[in-house]
Amino acid sequence: IIWHSDILSHVQHSKTPTSSASQYFVAYPHNYTFRLDEPIRCQQESPFLVLMIPVAIHNREARDIIRNTWAKETTVLGKVVSHFFLLGVSSEGDKLLDEQVLQESRRHKDILQSSFVDSYNNLTIKTMVMFEWLSSHCPNTSYAMKVDSDMFLNVQKLVDMLLKAPQHLYLTGLVARYAAVLRDQTSKWFLPVSAFPEPTYPPYALGLGYVFSLDLPQKILEASLHVKAIYIEDVYVGLCLRHIGIAPTDPPHSGLFMAMMPLSTSSCYWTSVITTILGSSQQLLDVWRMYETQTQSDC
Repeated sequence: IIWHSDILSHVQHSKTPTSSASQYFVAYPHNYTFRLDEPIRCQQESPFLVLMIPVAIHNREARDIIRNTWAKETTVLGKVVSHFFLLGVSSEGDKLLDEQVLQESRRHKDILQSSFVDSYNNLTIKTMVMFEWLSSHCPNTSYAMKVDSDMFLNVQKLVDMLLKAPQHLYLTGLVARYAAVLRDQTSKWFLPVSAFPEPTYPPYALGLGYVFSLDLPQKILEASLHVKAIYIEDVYVGLCLRHIGIAPTDPPHSGLFMAMMPLSTSSCYWTSVITTILGSSQQLLDVWRMYETQTQSDC
């Protein structure tokens, strides 16, 4: 099966196909700084697993719903789980929004805001800043997961998988193999030959949600010094992994990381998967109720 992340996003990008290849790369490496930070939480809590959730700065609703669903699972199978939301800054310089996010940060202590402009085209920057933060702040953590804000996440199933997983040089999720580079100029993920001459991408885990051991962030950051940063973030992580001779690992079962919710679900579906992409934050509330019901049944 050839997967590509164009099944996963609802956001259009604004590339001009006739302009230079440089527009398909982003400003990384670069010295971005954190405007809002939680510099000691990871060391204080020493979590087994850290959930890193990239989310648009204006999307307070998604953050609140996640806090009240899967992010409230802070001790799972005897292991500590922490979460952080990763934001950039508004392109409009919205002072009211900045103040609202500051107050949200003071209340919940789970926001990391870096100085890059928060946009779809800067998702690669957001991911690399995530790796920077994990590498420097979480010395006692075993695993982290980058998980999008429109996802259902079964933290119990995830921790159960990680208790049996490799502890080093490990990254897993829904792995794309032999994905063709899209040369159609109308595609959301168009890349010209001048920006990336190879016909297919190396293996990579789709950006909806992937899990990795905490020895990988520093190695990916070192690779980024040698691999030009394309704007397609999950592919770029795969390129960095290839540079250091590491391939993503398929999960132990094929149905754990789901790109889309099936048309019909079994009575135990939500306890059997780790991730499923949803249509909206509101849908997560409904799904979470079903998940909690299933956890209390014979599933």
